[in-house]
Amino acid sequence: QVQLVESGGGLVQAGGSLRLSCAASGSIFSIHIMGWYRQAPGKQREFVADMSMSISGNTNYADSVKGRFTISRDNAKNTVYLQMNSLKPEDTAVYYCNALEGVYNYWGQGTQVTVSS
Repeated sequence: QVQLVESGGGLVQAGGSLRLSCAASGSIFSIHIMGWYRQAPGKQREFVADMSMSISGNTNYADSVKGRFTISRDNAKNTVYLQMNSLKPEDTAVYYCNALEGVYNYWGQGTQVTVSS
């Protein structure tokens, strides 16, 4: 079992920045990918970014956030971050942390990000 707790959401003006955090606990040594997804009102949940938990630390980003968002990790704190810069109103959504452990998919409770124009 893996538990994920997100933090760092809030209200920001367009062009501003926020950093989301996702703290993992439980069977964290079996996690091989962690990432972020988001869901805007009336829309399906969509992929934002992910990172391999292996030594490579390979990352992937949705086209809509490339160059603006950066995913990173702090192994000592079992935490993954999402640095979001140059935020746009269309980035407004509930952001969810995700962890893939074998065939199991874990989700955090979500954190609201609202970008005002």
